[in-house]
Amino acid sequence: MLNTTTITHLKNVGWRGKAKSPHKISPHTKGVLFLFFVFLISGVILVANEASRPIFASELAYFSPSTTVIIDEARAKSLNWQRKIEKKYGSNKVSFVTRGVAHIKLVKYINKKPVKINIIEINPKINKDLVIKPQIAGEKLNRKAKITKIATKENAIVALNGGYFKPQTGVPLGALMVDGNYLTGPIYNRAGIGIKETDDGIKFTIGKTGIRANIFNDLVNLKIDNINQPRMLSTYVLVYTPIWGSYSPQAPQYGANALIQNGKVVKMSANPVEIPENSYVISGPKEKIYRLANMENLILDIKATENFKNVDHIIAGGPYLIKNGELYIDYKEEKLSAIVGANPRSAIGYNKDGEFMFVTIDGREKASVGMTLGQLAKFMQTLGCDNAINLDGGGSSVLYVNGKIENSPAQTGGIPISNALIVSEK
Repeated sequence: MLNTTTITHLKNVGWRGKAKSPHKISPHTKGVLFLFFVFLISGVILVANEASRPIFASELAYFSPSTTVIIDEARAKSLNWQRKIEKKYGSNKVSFVTRGVAHIKLVKYINKKPVKINIIEINPKINKDLVIKPQIAGEKLNRKAKITKIATKENAIVALNGGYFKPQTGVPLGALMVDGNYLTGPIYNRAGIGIKETDDGIKFTIGKTGIRANIFNDLVNLKIDNINQPRMLSTYVLVYTPIWGSYSPQAPQYGANALIQNGKVVKMSANPVEIPENSYVISGPKEKIYRLANMENLILDIKATENFKNVDHIIAGGPYLIKNGELYIDYKEEKLSAIVGANPRSAIGYNKDGEFMFVTIDGREKASVGMTLGQLAKFMQTLGCDNAINLDGGGSSVLYVNGKIENSPAQTGGIPISNALIVSEK
């Protein structure tokens, strides 16, 4: 402790350590100053070190009550969010994958039967480096891969299986947009979630995944019904791009395929047509496709409907589970009556604060019986979701976190799938 004499000496010392009075600094005062500056520098180093790395809630135990740590506003928000997550899930197992990403494992009992659940909660406001986007299995749509391979392709820290797909080929069945480019169009106008990266963080929106598409020039304007999807009706006009595969499908009965390169029709055939890079094929009834014969300066225009305007990514599943805070399960409208019963599940949703959630439900086993769509919707609501949709489930349901499969799919590592929703850091 500094005594009165020492304080008097300190007041008389300038910033360079030179005495303002003609008296020399005593050895005692020099010792006090040395200790004072050592203490000051040590404190600065401690604060700098602590500010340079993430602090998780669990680390607070390492600091004694007398230790003072300066934490900036962003880190304070991160700590508060972690405390909120730990409080929300109580005694259930909670771990933090990275800043703004929590992984929760729990068991819920429904009608006295166990259901094993994995939850990923994501707060993009806590970590502005987070990226959430769909990812396909390969360079073409007709590919499948296990989720570990899909995740490692983009150095993902979290990955959840995505939308439905055709088992034989792997082609996604439903709308899929990546980085503003439509890879596939919608099926049965099923529900999807749009993702937009903004300066304020990631924003989410939900809705039906329709498209508005046409091919036109000054002489013709032809409506396009879908992109890179199996044909539902012979009267539909479909477009196939290089990501579909090397060749377009066969034209429908009494139909034709038109290959368009650089805005010009260069080939017509009823047979499958090779799709070179920077080209596409228009397929449909002859009376529609022949309107394009010998045309030049054609423009293909594909836009999302208004609810998904300007989003970066879209992933569709179905049916709705929650819409604007209310339970809303439109499985009949989306032609998904076959999946209503208790099954393994995957779902995504978000709340009004912009926090995003991945959920997997294990099922078809004694240790976990799965959930019906109704039970899943109610569970997503208890998590705080204001909007949520069901994704592909059953054998496809799989969750990857930092190199490990965290749920219990029937096949070790999960079956090969077409696409996934991934979380990575820039």
